[in-house]
Amino acid sequence: MRQDARENRERILAAAEQVFGTHGEAGSTEEVARLAGVGIATVFRHFPAKETLIEATLVRHFTGLLDRTRAAAAAPDPTAALTALIRDLIKHGATKLTLASMLGAAPPPAVVAAAGQVKAGVDAVLRRAQATGEIRQDVGVDELYLLIRALTQTTTVSPAPPAVLDRAIDVILAGFATGKGAGR
Repeated sequence: MRQDARENRERILAAAEQVFGTHGEAGSTEEVARLAGVGIATVFRHFPAKETLIEATLVRHFTGLLDRTRAAAAAPDPTAALTALIRDLIKHGATKLTLASMLGAAPPPAVVAAAGQVKAGVDAVLRRAQATGEIRQDVGVDELYLLIRALTQTTTVSPAPPAVLDRAIDVILAGFATGKGAGR
């Protein structure tokens, strides 16, 4: 793919994440094209159907999450990295939920694979933090994901002031802590 075509594709995907992540089904490919600074024909040249655009946008979103998860896994302070990752997943989860809801009940294999990689990465960050003794050993990635999803879905439907959301996240983090310095 030519460099300008790659750049157009990236701008389209970034615009689609913003448009569909904010407006859901009400978002339009025309708005994506406008925001990306390209013509609608360019959007459809890259993504022949709205569904393929949404799928690619969600995969891109998961790729970004995976990059942040990998950075957290390599961070010098595992517990602080887990804390920051949990906050990030909750605060930016609305876009993921909105995009995923647009794909229907059976997400495409590329989305399932990308989501699985992120979950495995989160699990690695969790296990690394547990190895410090600051995070409870009886908490698994499934419990963590359930709480992240619950808070994300709740605040997507009924937005909370940032200070309230931060305190709610603090409560979740305190529940994971052993009392040896976690939940920073």
